[in-house]
Amino acid sequence: MRLAVITLTKKAMKKGVEIKELLTPTDRFKTIDVFALSKYSDDKTIPMDKGFKDTVSRIFDCYDSLYFIMASGIVVRTIAPLLKSKDVDPAVITSDEDGNFVVSLLSGHLGGANELASLIAENIGGLPVISTASDVSGSIAVDTIAMKLKAHLRNLESAKDLTALIVNGERVELRLPKNMVVSLDSFYPGDQEKNIKKDIAGIVAVSNRLDLKITQIIPRNIILGIGCRRGTPAETISKGIELTMKEFNLHMDSIKHLATVDVKADETGLLEVCEKLGKELIVIDREQIKPVQDNYEGSDFVEKTIGVRCVSAPAAYLSSNKNGKFITEKKIYKGMTVSIYEEE
Repeated sequence: MRLAVITLTKKAMKKGVEIKELLTPTDRFKTIDVFALSKYSDDKTIPMDKGFKDTVSRIFDCYDSLYFIMASGIVVRTIAPLLKSKDVDPAVITSDEDGNFVVSLLSGHLGGANELASLIAENIGGLPVISTASDVSGSIAVDTIAMKLKAHLRNLESAKDLTALIVNGERVELRLPKNMVVSLDSFYPGDQEKNIKKDIAGIVAVSNRLDLKITQIIPRNIILGIGCRRGTPAETISKGIELTMKEFNLHMDSIKHLATVDVKADETGLLEVCEKLGKELIVIDREQIKPVQDNYEGSDFVEKTIGVRCVSAPAAYLSSNKNGKFITEKKIYKGMTVSIYEEE
């Protein structure tokens, strides 16, 4: 790694030289160059003869990492016109002149700024300041995986989407060639492999194939329990279903059937929705619901009206293979309720 330490004041220049002397024995750097204004430069530094901005513009793409010992605002305004993309920009870190706070400013993952900030802070007794969401949450970003594998990240947008899933607690599976091994703990700290394979929301595939074919097969294992007021329009029921499925990241093609209570068997709007979706409506008798209704949230009003305390959740469960789990027991939308049961 080639590191440039850039300073503006005499105190910062001395700190830069000190840091170079501390980091050189780590053998992590091919070169460490300290840049200083000409009036402060000595035999241990490189003078910025044409000034600060010109020097930064000239060396920006010549180093893997740039460490500015100065205010972050100056750095941001100076490097802004030089930025291209996170997969090519160098790591940029900053710190105050005393090295109390070492800030990972740019290219935290792919450029290695987060790791560099931590390394420098450790060696000079400072505090690393890292704000990337994956690092704060204790998980790992997709671009960090690429960096650790010394591999090329093919698509930054999809990597960002998958990292967002990881940060938000979703399961993302890592598929590796047989000759590559990574610790599962580094991907999901504290998890076991058997748990990681459940509820996968995304896949990271590590492959050297030019044309990697990926397809999705959607199982029909989602059962929708529906409860609604008499006369609820088909548009309302359809919208409630679509919003609920989207909220839980479920494909509409995964719906196996809809289920409701016997008094809703002739509900026009519900029947229209089933016809539109091409799904069967399974009707559950109220006598079947009564023994299990206390397992779900109920309503005195509903019980007074139709004789059972709840509809959507027990209807979904009783019409299923009873080997699965609820993704949601009750979502309310404009006078209707949707329950989602996933069969295993």
